[in-house]
Amino acid sequence: MKENAMQHQPLYLQIKETLKKQILEGKYVPYQKMPSESELMASFGVSRITVRQALRDLHREGLIFTTQGKGTFASKPKAMQEVQHLEGFEEAMNSQGYETSAQLVSIREINPSKDVQDKLNIHSKEGAVEVIRVRYLNREPVSVDTSFFPMQIGRHLFARDLGRDIFPLLENELNIPLGRAEISLEARPADANIAKLLQMEPGAPIMWVQRLTHDVNNHPVDYEYLAFRGDSYKYHFHVERDRTRTPGKQGGL
Repeated sequence: MKENAMQHQPLYLQIKETLKKQILEGKYVPYQKMPSESELMASFGVSRITVRQALRDLHREGLIFTTQGKGTFASKPKAMQEVQHLEGFEEAMNSQGYETSAQLVSIREINPSKDVQDKLNIHSKEGAVEVIRVRYLNREPVSVDTSFFPMQIGRHLFARDLGRDIFPLLENELNIPLGRAEISLEARPADANIAKLLQMEPGAPIMWVQRLTHDVNNHPVDYEYLAFRGDSYKYHFHVERDRTRTPGKQGGL
């Protein structure tokens, strides 16, 4: 059924999916040289334009990279999350066919830092609940998630299954409909604790994400520090130009 559906795709997509499958299944290991454009043209019986479109898509997904004068090589596959809607890690990855799981490191009541207080709009004396988990993608650690909740929400989490996404848990079990999130990203070196949990060297690059999630009434319900392995995960944003902007008088592109 899947093969029949694939036959109805444009040729460049068929080639892309074939090469993608070969990379993900290990036929081409990371940093192994891929066939040249001419070899792919002969192998698939297509034009150079078709091959290049397939390679562009593979490059966009982080599955290959090109070195000037040396050729195209397989990359270590990176999971990509399309940031168009508010969704949890499991929701985003399972829809792409990845296997996900989570291991609870700790859950405890804390005296929140000033940063957590400000984001969750709480006072120090109210306390908060901190949840630390390691998230796994295809059974390999990909992120360390540190989540903070106001006490009235967090106290319900102690008896819940935290080996899965928290977003559906908040909505379906605690009846907290989610609305929007504010997300910021930056590159950081992994500290010793995060490096140990992610099975990487201290100081190796991680993608540090801060996400503040609100409910539909605009009340903050979940503030998170997400530390992703820089070699395993990436975000992809789709943005459009605001057409209500008034064109400036100064020149430019």
